[in-house]
Parts: sequence; structure tokens; C-alpha cells
Amino acid sequence: MTDVETRSDGLPILYSFRRCPYAMRARMALSKSQTVCALREVLLRDKPAEMMVASSKGTVPVIVLSDGTIIDESIDVMLWSLGKSDPDGWLQPQRGTLDDMMALISEADGPFKTHLDRYKYGTRYPGEQALDHRAAGLVFLQQLDTILAASSYLFGDRPALADIAIFPFVRQFANTDRDWFDALSLPALQAWLAGWLGSDLFKGIMQKWPVWQTGDTEPLFPQKDAA
Repeated sequence: MTDVETRSDGLPILYSFRRCPYAMRARMALSKSQTVCALREVLLRDKPAEMMVASSKGTVPVIVLSDGTIIDESIDVMLWSLGKSDPDGWLQPQRGTLDDMMALISEADGPFKTHLDRYKYGTRYPGEQALDHRAAGLVFLQQLDTILAASSYLFGDRPALADIAIFPFVRQFANTDRDWFDALSLPALQAWLAGWLGSDLFKGIMQKWPVWQTGDTEPLFPQKDAA
């Protein structure tokens, strides 16, 4: 722990990669809670040594707190930041409980993500049939569409943690073959996805930042009033 780099001004350090869906959902929570961090945008093919010292997993996001505490799971980053400030009640859904949301997120992060990876990155999985995994992933999307046909968001008529946590992976699935996805009969899910893609929150966290290198000045994230 003593080798982990921290900042003397007390700001957390955030290691992130703009296009990573795990980093996206963490940044959305950080932005909504206005938890200001010193941002270090990285390239996953050329990870900085400082990040690897903080978390040998080599994945983003990684948060380093001023006391050297490491948070290197995206859901934990979301829960930590929203635990500090949750202005829109994302941890208190209109319908159901936090545990209910975590169960749906676990389904997205587990079986659905497995199918997504083997659909999107089929060449990395010899012997796997990408279209079989697309069909299996579609079952989860149909489940979400059924939920969203009854309410504007996954746990009621206002956004909550589950929407933010799952949205980036639905986006990734859709973008793998956008024409195919757009032709599906999933009107509620497609409208939900379009809403998040067009939101100021998402546009704000997708700003491009220069890749950080040792010694560089770190921009602050989020920018004031970015949420």
C-alpha cells in the first residue's frame, strides 16, 4: 500500500479508459454525484506503471483514495460515489430494492456479458459460434424490453443504479451490428437506449481526454455541473 501513488491535495485519482463500458458506468455515477477526481486517461494496451501498482488486475476503472485505499470494481466505484452523494436517489429505486437492482446487474455482468463478449469478439473464442451467443444475449434484452414496456426505467419511472450499470453493455451489444439491432422488435428497450445515448450525462462523460503519462497535469473529472 505504501507504494501506491496518492495526491497531497486529497483528491482521488481515477484511472479510466473512455470506451470501456465498466469505466463509462463508473464515470456516470461519479458525474451524477459530483465526486471530483484527478483523471488519468489510459490506453489498455499500454497501462501506466502507477495503475498496475494500484491494481494488478490491469482493468479500469481504478480509484485511488488519498489514504491509499483502492477501489477497482466499477460497481464498487458507483456505490462509493453515490454513497457520498445521491441527488437523484439512484440507490433508492421507485420500485423494488437495491438488492433487486444488484440481482439484475449481476445477470447483466455475468451471463449477458459472457454472451456479449463471444458475440462481439468472436475471433477471440475459437470454437464458439458468435450468432449463437447473439441469440442468447437477445433473450436478456427481451427481458429488459418487457420491463421497460411497463415503466420508463428498469425500476420505475425515474432512473436508478441498474439503468446506469446496464446501459453501457446494451450500447455495446447494439453497436456490434446496429442495423440488426435497430430492426429488432424491442421498442421500449430501443427508446430507453436512445434516451441514455442522447442524455447530457452520457455526452458529458464521453468527452475526449488526452492519454495521461507520468508527470502530466491531470484534468479534473467531472467538470463542474457536468451532471
